[in-house]
Amino acid sequence: MTETRWRLVVHGGAGSMRPGKLDPAQERCAREGLDGALAAGSELLQRGGGALDAVEAAVRALEEDDCFNAGRGSVLTASGCIELDAAIMDGRERRAGAVSGLRTTRAPISLARRLLDDGPHVFLSGHGADDFARDHGFDQVDNNWFEIPERRRQLDELMAAGGFDDEVKYGTVGAVAVDADGHVAVATSTGGLTAKQWGRVGDTPLIGAGTYADDRSAAVSATGSGEYFIRAVAAHQLAERMRLGGESLQQALDNVLADVRKLGGTGGLIAVAPNGDAAWVFTTPAMYRGMADAECRTVKIYAEEEER
Repeated sequence: MTETRWRLVVHGGAGSMRPGKLDPAQERCAREGLDGALAAGSELLQRGGGALDAVEAAVRALEEDDCFNAGRGSVLTASGCIELDAAIMDGRERRAGAVSGLRTTRAPISLARRLLDDGPHVFLSGHGADDFARDHGFDQVDNNWFEIPERRRQLDELMAAGGFDDEVKYGTVGAVAVDADGHVAVATSTGGLTAKQWGRVGDTPLIGAGTYADDRSAAVSATGSGEYFIRAVAAHQLAERMRLGGESLQQALDNVLADVRKLGGTGGLIAVAPNGDAAWVFTTPAMYRGMADAECRTVKIYAEEEER
């Protein structure tokens, strides 16, 4: 039996960034952060570790990096606080864990992993999710620990304009992986949209919308205008296009994002298949993204860069 080539793909959000327009320090921070996330997950996969551990490690690295809109560095809601969403899924038995509206739990993706491993539920939200995390020994911080000055400035700017982050400048983070045994997994984490209101929840923690994994097809993580990915059930649609429709990974990626675009949404998807195939696609000018395997590790931002 031929050993599957392990692969890890990460994203740090899709948005309106263009060459020469992004602050050089921000660009450098993003590239270094993506590379660090790839290194964290690749180390496990290179040693024969599982896809699930790898995607959790990669996303934890991004949550701790204030360059990205997840964990520390997340965007602020209209009321000036930070609310965090995350989900993780294992393709072997389609076990999943998801959390939404966290305000004090430092590691959202690891809390989602705790639900995946031990339950008793798949999805927890709000104060109850933070209470569960506290009861189970997860590190708790003040909500303002997640805040950085630049995110406060962005909120003030958007509130003064009377809107929210409709260009999705500061997107979700995610990781998908296939390990040497051909198992796939996904992890996705976000602070949501700048100036979001009323407890808004996007696609990230919704299994099948922004996060999905199935060893019969693929592991998928989405970033972009979440309302449209929810309506398209994007991640699950991609997996079923492969499993039932016989589409290749790339065909399924392209067709799902075309469906999202037809509805009016923009963004990107990353995915891996159990056979080791990996790909991404996005309809925005840029998507923070990177890919690693046993032979190389690469990071890209703009559409103008070589795609794969």
